[in-house]
Amino acid sequence: MIIMKTDATEEDIQRVVAEIERNGLRADVSRGDYMTVIGPVGDERRLAFDRLASFPGVREAAMVETPYKLISKAYARFLGEPGAHKRVSIGDIHIGNGEPVIIAGPCAVESKPQLMRIAEEVKAAGAHILRGGVFKPRSSVHSFQGLGASSIESAEEALSWLREAGDKFDMPVVTEVRGESVVELVARYVDIMHIGARNMYDQDLLVEVARQHKPVLLKRHFGASIEELLSFSEYIAAEGNKDIILCERGIVPMGKGKSYTRYTLDIAAVPVIHNETYLPVIVDPSHATGRRDLIFDMSCASIAAGADGLMIESHYDPSEALVDGPQMVTPDELKDIIEACGKLYHLVREH
Repeated sequence: MIIMKTDATEEDIQRVVAEIERNGLRADVSRGDYMTVIGPVGDERRLAFDRLASFPGVREAAMVETPYKLISKAYARFLGEPGAHKRVSIGDIHIGNGEPVIIAGPCAVESKPQLMRIAEEVKAAGAHILRGGVFKPRSSVHSFQGLGASSIESAEEALSWLREAGDKFDMPVVTEVRGESVVELVARYVDIMHIGARNMYDQDLLVEVARQHKPVLLKRHFGASIEELLSFSEYIAAEGNKDIILCERGIVPMGKGKSYTRYTLDIAAVPVIHNETYLPVIVDPSHATGRRDLIFDMSCASIAAGADGLMIESHYDPSEALVDGPQMVTPDELKDIIEACGKLYHLVREH
């Protein structure tokens, strides 16, 4: 990365950007309170860092020894904010370095009445953001794929319900983007674009979603290492979009563990990721455990570990849900979780 002097002029900055682009790379320009940092994006072997270090206005050309430098703590440190954690803001809601934010709602949008009732009840329980799956990537082609799977018209109608529910109950909305073909459609209706675990490795999708200039919620693939999660989130940051929310949702269990929980929730991933990046981290205990009776405990454990929020599936009658009923909590149960996690958040930080 190229660290500019505090008195560097705009002409100095653009001279460095032009040199980076002349060598076939792109330049990520981050302007902090104290200085400007420029990160080359692409094959850095093409650049002569010694030459760049001699440019007017350049303080130093420093190497960052990670494959995810644009979201690294080092990048924030050079901007004059050591140890800083980014806050992703959606209206008056701020995710990161503050009170835990709760994202709640049904796994799948099934009908307008269903969605409206759930939205009203999760809002009353204390949730901040409404989730609802319009597109549902599934392992089996014979499973319910969400209303968006039948046609673009059905997808847009379901998205309009989600938007209407969010507006009516004053909640930002988030839904999963299943593929590149629906990116622009989804972006017209939602506040946060969600890339699910199965699509974490889809570089083209990551780029297209990033270009919508909306916050992106990126879930860790159930077979991905932490380094892979951070490296693929770099594709989003490289497009100039650093409003990224990382989500831990469990990894494939060893042996016969899957008979007890759906996945193994990697609680340690939360502080580890916070040590590596300034991005906020939330946890999805619903998909991780697959069991309603474990959601309370795993939610509390996640907040105690430093999670910036939770993503919890909720339904007024989980037995009626077409998708993931066994892992959904009722709004009353959600309220208990939110109250307990709020108290725990303050208790942990007081010590």
